[in-house]
Amino acid sequence: MKRILKFIFIGILVFLVGWTFYFLYTKSKPRKVVYETVSPKKESIKKSTIITGKISPRDEILIKPQISGIVSEVYKEAGQKVSTGEIIAKVKVIPDVGSLNSAESRLRTAEIDLTQANQEFERQKKLFEKGIVTKEEYEKAETANKTAKENYETAQDALQIIKEGISERTAQYSSTLIRSTISGLVLDVPVKVGNSVIQSNTFNDGTTIAAIANMNDMIFIGNVDETEVGRIKEGMKMTLTIGALQDVKLDAVLEYISPKGVESTGGANQFEIKAAATIKEDIFIRAGYSANGEIILAAVDSVLSIPENTVEFSNDSAFVHILKAEKPEQIFEKHFVEVGLSDGVNIEIKNGLTTDDKIRGSAVTNKK
Repeated sequence: MKRILKFIFIGILVFLVGWTFYFLYTKSKPRKVVYETVSPKKESIKKSTIITGKISPRDEILIKPQISGIVSEVYKEAGQKVSTGEIIAKVKVIPDVGSLNSAESRLRTAEIDLTQANQEFERQKKLFEKGIVTKEEYEKAETANKTAKENYETAQDALQIIKEGISERTAQYSSTLIRSTISGLVLDVPVKVGNSVIQSNTFNDGTTIAAIANMNDMIFIGNVDETEVGRIKEGMKMTLTIGALQDVKLDAVLEYISPKGVESTGGANQFEIKAAATIKEDIFIRAGYSANGEIILAAVDSVLSIPENTVEFSNDSAFVHILKAEKPEQIFEKHFVEVGLSDGVNIEIKNGLTTDDKIRGSAVTNKK
C-alpha cells in the first residue's frame, strides 16, 4: 500500500513539473498578431465645430408703468398674443396727501378767479352793447374770462389725475392703462392684481408689468472657445439642433462675434456669438430652448479617405502600413502618404494610396 502511494505521489510531482515547463515555454514564445485591413474609399469629409447655446428672441421688451400705484386689473397672461397699443393691465393710483391738498387748493383758487372773470365779462359786455366802453376793453375782459376758464379746467384735470391717474380730456393718453409697445407674444406677466408697482423714472427702472417678444425673429446665442474663434467669421452658415425638438434642424447665419472674451470657469476665454435663425411656420420655438450650433469650417467631396487611426505621424510626415503578403503570415510595409482634411474619424489622402491598397488597422486576434 505504501509503495502504491509512493508511485502516485511521484507521478503527481512529475506532472506538475512537466506542466510548469510547458507553461513557461508557451509564455516565452513570441505571439503572432493578426491585424484587420481596410481599403481607402471615396467619401465626403467635413470639419465642423459645435457651439452650445440657447434660442432667444432678438428683442425682448419689458413693459413698465409710467405711474406708481396698485395693479387693479390684469387683462393678459403668458402665452397670449398682443398687438401694439393693446391694454395689458390697469393701475389704480394711490394719491399723495400733500399733492392732493395742493391740487384741491389750486382748483378752489381757479374757481374764485373764474367767478370773478365771469362777472367782469358780463359787466363789460353790457357796457359795450350800450356803447359806454370801447371794443378793446370788451375784448380784454373776454380774454381774461377764457383764460380763467382754461385755468379752472386745468386745475380740475390735475386734481382728477392725482386722484385717479386719468382725466376726461386725456383718457386716450392714460398712464393708468398699461399698453403693449410692440406686437408679439407675452412671455411673462410677473405681477398680479393687488401688487404695488413703481413708475419708470431717472432713478428707478420701474416694476415690470409684462415681457413681450416677437417670436418670429429669433437668434441663437452661444459661446466659442478662443482656440476656434479665429476660424469663424460673420456670414457663415450654421445648423441648429434643439434638444427639446430632436427631429428639428434650423438654418442660421452667423451675424455677430464678440470682440472681447470672457474668462470661463475652466480658465479659457469664451467669445459670445449670435446667429439669426430661420424659423419654419409649422414649428413653435419657445424662448430659452437649449441648442447646439454646428458650423462647417472646411469640407471636401468625394475624396480618397481612410480611418485616421491607421495613420502614423512623424514630424511633418505621415505613414501607413500597406499589406504585402498574407500567408503564411501578414507582412506590412511602411509607406509615405500625403494627407489632407480630417474630421477626427476619417482623413483625406491626397497622394500615396489607391482603392486597391490594403492598410493595416487594429489588432483583432492574438495567436500563439
